[in-house]
Amino acid sequence: MTRNRPVPSLPPADLAFVRGLVLHEDNSLIAFNKPSGLAVQAGSGIARSLDDLMAAFAKSNGKRPRLVHRLDQGTSGVIVAAKTQPVAAKLSEAFAGRDVQKTYLALVKGRLPDADEGVIDAPLAKVEESGKARMIVAKPDRKGAQAARTGWRVRARNGAFALMELAPETGRMHQIRVHLMSLGCPILGDALYGEGQATAPRLMLHAARLDLPHPEGKRLVLESPLPEDFRQLATSVGLQAGL
Repeated sequence: MTRNRPVPSLPPADLAFVRGLVLHEDNSLIAFNKPSGLAVQAGSGIARSLDDLMAAFAKSNGKRPRLVHRLDQGTSGVIVAAKTQPVAAKLSEAFAGRDVQKTYLALVKGRLPDADEGVIDAPLAKVEESGKARMIVAKPDRKGAQAARTGWRVRARNGAFALMELAPETGRMHQIRVHLMSLGCPILGDALYGEGQATAPRLMLHAARLDLPHPEGKRLVLESPLPEDFRQLATSVGLQAGL
């Protein structure tokens, strides 16, 4: 839980908005269906973040849920917050220890692989360009390089377009986006690693499913429905068979 922070009074519109994002809630955690465009954390130029909106679920003592992993601002889909510090520690350990199975869907365009599935095993390193951080594929011995693996499967293809299912085994910054660029087929709408708005109005990457160990035992599977704009674009480029 986030401690010793004053809890702001959220406007009714914000309260309704964040409560409308809830996919699942129990005594340990809350899962949200994050829309594309909503930042996870506050920062320069960000007017509203999901972390700020956690105030809607604050207890009377001011403690509020803590997000235990991240999604890029442009990525839509399922994201989880812990209700207590012990739960946050357990879930953070599960994500760090690769005990969480993550499934993403992406619309891509480019030089598609001949195979229908495979694994991208390519280390990544962070670089600064024009004051912005981005990731690059790096040699394993490069300073700062981190191992990164992403399983992939083509669910549908049509010419240069494809609907791909991704299963990242590691959780590096921008991992799926960089790995798909390195494969030759960047995500539609990716302004950093692809052609940006020339291909889509926003990043077409969706966190569709999380399979994680629940702190109270057993496993919990969380699923987020495809956003309508994602579904419509997939249909418009002939990929509806993979939806």
